Amino acid sequence: MGISVAQKLIETHLVEGEMQPGSEIALRTDQALLQDATGTLIMLTLEALGLERVATELAVQYVDHNLLQEDSRNPEDHLFLESAARRFGLWFSPPGNGVSHPLHMAQFGVPGKSLVGSDSHTPASGALGMLAFGAGGSDVAMALAGEPYRITMPKIWSVRLIGSLPDWVSAKDVILEMLRRHGISGGRGRIIEYSGPGLAGLAAMDRHVIANMGAELGAMTTVFPSDEAVKTFMAAHGREREWQEILPDRDASYDIEEEIDLSALEPLIAKPSSPGNVVPVSEVAGESIYQAYIGSSANPGYRDFAVAAAMAKGRRIPPSVSFDINPTSRVLLAELARAGHLGSLLSAGARLHQAGCNGCIGMGQAPARGRNSLRTVPRNFPGRSGTREDAVFLCSPETAAASALTGRITDPRSLGSPPQAENAEMRLAEPGMFAPPPGPDEALRVDLVKGENIASLPELDSLPNDLELPVLLEAQDDISTDEIMPAGAAVLPFRSNVPKIARFVFRDIDADYPKKADETLKRDGHAIVAGANYGQGSSREHAALAPRSLGLRAVIARSFSRIHRQNLVNFGVLPLVLDRSEAAPSAGQVVRFSNLKSSVGKGQSIRAQVDDGRTLELMLEATPRERNILLEGGLINRYRKQRAA
Repeated sequence: MGISVAQKLIETHLVEGEMQPGSEIALRTDQALLQDATGTLIMLTLEALGLERVATELAVQYVDHNLLQEDSRNPEDHLFLESAARRFGLWFSPPGNGVSHPLHMAQFGVPGKSLVGSDSHTPASGALGMLAFGAGGSDVAMALAGEPYRITMPKIWSVRLIGSLPDWVSAKDVILEMLRRHGISGGRGRIIEYSGPGLAGLAAMDRHVIANMGAELGAMTTVFPSDEAVKTFMAAHGREREWQEILPDRDASYDIEEEIDLSALEPLIAKPSSPGNVVPVSEVAGESIYQAYIGSSANPGYRDFAVAAAMAKGRRIPPSVSFDINPTSRVLLAELARAGHLGSLLSAGARLHQAGCNGCIGMGQAPARGRNSLRTVPRNFPGRSGTREDAVFLCSPETAAASALTGRITDPRSLGSPPQAENAEMRLAEPGMFAPPPGPDEALRVDLVKGENIASLPELDSLPNDLELPVLLEAQDDISTDEIMPAGAAVLPFRSNVPKIARFVFRDIDADYPKKADETLKRDGHAIVAGANYGQGSSREHAALAPRSLGLRAVIARSFSRIHRQNLVNFGVLPLVLDRSEAAPSAGQVVRFSNLKSSVGKGQSIRAQVDDGRTLELMLEATPRERNILLEGGLINRYRKQRAA
């Protein structure tokens, strides 16, 4: 029996384990992607490990998130990252180059290679036929040090595409249809693999849109075949010689199979405040809007901007609407200018911003409170826009532009015939944009440039045998890492200073949490209680490390999002699963653990005594390796011990 594209990619990178769903496997890492919001901690980790040079074939440090320079903190971190890239042997993409994921696809992506990135949208490179995973910074640091990347072997979910997209419907509507069907946790424990005759109508950057937002389904990653569409994309960037064809075998088998008829799709939109809250645009048409936003890693292709420009040409945006254009890269910006699209957008009243992530993670372009903002970004979690009381919708460029022109949520099909906008694979990057790493001898002479805002990583102790933990906080289902550790211009400048950024933990859920947590540091620490899918969203490990630095020792939840669960383990925090049949402890109660070292080490369920007299049976769903990490107090401690041995 034949195998799928995903199975082929895993098979060629497998260094430990067997390809049986549910078992742990270890994969060789060819490439690594770092962005600046997570990269500073990774570089500090490499320094703490005493690493001389990265062991991957290629690694790139991008600066695309923290671009606002309202004081010296962000620019000094940029200098630190540039010096660290030279010191440890990474390529460097400076501020203004553009968004990491499409840039990496354009300049460094190679079909058949594996990629681990410190950003949850790293799977976007699966559009090229790569095996690309988003991970926490500690796991990326280990990959850079030469350690294999370990995952639980996923199930392979086949999504067969047939038909072709109708007028006014585009790739964003395909992934929104997946979210409409399956919600934000439907992809957990799975790799999504797209195939079928419908792929013929999807260019590489259309596939990027779908692969990027597979993260919002909770999928481990997304893969597409490497076919003629990928070859065309690579040829546009002068890299056709690096292309290879990777297709599923004709008799490939899958664990789950599904089909989408593209011709039956209509414009869709995700209402506030979840990517899974998807309805037809026609259902909410007529509601007034404050903002329409084109760009981000979720819609970074040339056609995403070109179609909006063609719609806006010769027309004028109402003065009550902010029409925000966030270019993917400086090269794409030049291409849009050459084609006249930039002029069309500006003449229509659009606001042009620098190439980067920007408003997608709350770094500018925040909407007014309670006013509707239509965005082509991947996420609309509460407050992620930079405004706590936001109302963010996720939609296609067609829907966003149509709504900007009318001042109300508008089904683009109501505008008549679609404009003629080319769907060419225009360049996103060029080689001169990136600084290559120096040779090994020169790199060893590079000093790290540390500004006043850069603090060393906190030292974490090993797991005690007994713990008495007050429950400081109760959280609901689907708490995102944006709600644990907010993004935005007020918070992210402290990303390289854990003691400072820790003061923002759970700001929008319980502003007093840091103060209450400080009091537990004098004792054993504390625990928190949460619902299902705890830690969805961003891979930022600050959401695990900052609470841990405040004394968090255990999270008791109904279930965990994959990356955040691994981040908790990597910093020695127990991710404990409570069955839905049992009532959770309440805030203010105390939970006592005894003989933890034996229970964690031997793989037993974890018993906890609540001060109301109940005994909880908690599950620690962890591999033997993860249990050792928890016993040592974190991944860095474990790695140091292994090196010493």
